[in-house]
Amino acid sequence: MKGKVYLVGAGPGDPDLLTLKALRLLKTADAVLYDDLVAPEILQLVSPEALLRNVGKRSGCKKTTQKEIDSLMISLARAGMSVLRLKSGDPLIFGRGGEEIEALRQAAIDCEVVPGVTAALGAAAAAQIPLTHRHISHALTFICGHEAEQNGGVEWKGVVASGATLAIYMPGESYSDVATRLAEAGLSSDTPCGIIAAATRAEQQIELTTVAELANFRPLPTPALLLVGEVVRLARSEQASVESSLTIVGNDSGSRRLEEIA
Repeated sequence: MKGKVYLVGAGPGDPDLLTLKALRLLKTADAVLYDDLVAPEILQLVSPEALLRNVGKRSGCKKTTQKEIDSLMISLARAGMSVLRLKSGDPLIFGRGGEEIEALRQAAIDCEVVPGVTAALGAAAAAQIPLTHRHISHALTFICGHEAEQNGGVEWKGVVASGATLAIYMPGESYSDVATRLAEAGLSSDTPCGIIAAATRAEQQIELTTVAELANFRPLPTPALLLVGEVVRLARSEQASVESSLTIVGNDSGSRRLEEIA
């Protein structure tokens, strides 16, 4: 008798952001295969009787190949188990969810996707940055930062020309590649950027800078997300009052002030 695989989004870290369905599955699944970035507090919600296995693929650690993950999901489901494939954020945004769905379909394994709060939404909420705004930005583009190293990975000029807010996942160990691509694509040097690390977690960090300063900005610990666009001027600032301006803080270059958009 075949079991079933659930591709479940664990959100950016805060357990309170789990969906009710995700919470129910965490408590009832026979096996949980989780990624490195899933918060420990969320793993504590897994049933003590369940098989719990880390299948993360982060750099610097022993890697589990995608083929091995697919094979494990299939074998456990064929054994009649309810398998929870737990992914940080949302399963279908830079999470190889599409590849895993395809593998499960080819193996004739029943599969269901349970969405989660993706990193861009958690980061924006933490910094109080509206990803869209009727007076500023009418679109949002998700980009994988690793593609900044490849000229053909992202059509940067088109992305910049669209005027969309940019949510750049995995901006890398250095932000210089992303900064170079943005500048070469014609984005104004004073365009504000927000870098949010460990969004919604206890160790969360929020820093604000500009495209001009981004290349020399000391990277924050991973996981981090980079938000770029005029909406970042509306970010929460502890130093700025509602009537005045927002303080944009750089690691090495002190502070600069940008006018608040009315």
